[in-house]
Amino acid sequence: MESEAYIQVLQKLPVRGVIDINVLFIGDIVGSTGRKALKASLPELKSKYNPHIIIANGENAASGRGITSAIANEFFNWGIHGITMGNHTWDNKDIFEFIDDEPRMVRPANFPPGTPGQGYTVIKANGKQLAIVNLQGRTFLPAIDCPFRAADDIVDELRLKVKCILVDFHAEATSEKIAMGWHMDGRASMVVGTHTHVQSNDDTILPGGTAYITDTGMVGSKEGILGMQREAVLYKFKTQLPARFQVDEGKWQFHAVFAELDETSGKARRIEKIRMYEDEWRMD
Repeated sequence: MESEAYIQVLQKLPVRGVIDINVLFIGDIVGSTGRKALKASLPELKSKYNPHIIIANGENAASGRGITSAIANEFFNWGIHGITMGNHTWDNKDIFEFIDDEPRMVRPANFPPGTPGQGYTVIKANGKQLAIVNLQGRTFLPAIDCPFRAADDIVDELRLKVKCILVDFHAEATSEKIAMGWHMDGRASMVVGTHTHVQSNDDTILPGGTAYITDTGMVGSKEGILGMQREAVLYKFKTQLPARFQVDEGKWQFHAVFAELDETSGKARRIEKIRMYEDEWRMD
């Protein structure tokens, strides 16, 4: 009979023949500061993690609200393979000119029927494929279609064709995000939260094999408030009067998660949160 120690050693050995997909998911990119951080950080992240597919949330990429065709193409040129969005999808009107013709971009799938764009797609890169699904929460956000029912319909359909599925759940309430994680456990490979811009410390692999984090965080100024100039935000909180928010141009922070997915089963093997800061960052 094999000893317990011998079995433990075997469990730690790498499994031969295992085929993984390395996925890098980048949190909400906020304005010019976020774009600067993205451009500076991507080469080092590619070298360290060797991601097959890179996905980023771009709903705040243009001056903190929405995205433009020029910015989306800039991201693609830097090596981003897919872009997810959220409640600020329509804030920059330029998006109506290109979202229907951009297969690498998704907006929340539970927006009303007839909304421009698509809620999910399959990204193919470096010989791998990953389905990405974008959903928006309803707690403390506009009342739209149920994200849980939308997730059921879309993910169950995708699983017939694609093993590895990433769900970007753009939601405010942590309880709603955690609920989505459990709802998708064993069906989606990854459920990553976006929207709050504050990275949570609960990256884990759920019992069914789904990599989960409540919020991936943001890419933008660490000296502002959620990437925006703090003076205007403080003014609004203190006076309850309208204020014009502008992107803060202070030193940046970069938040993301990396995951290894089993290409055969679609289950996650590993998830790791990533935090980088401009004043601590050096190019090797």
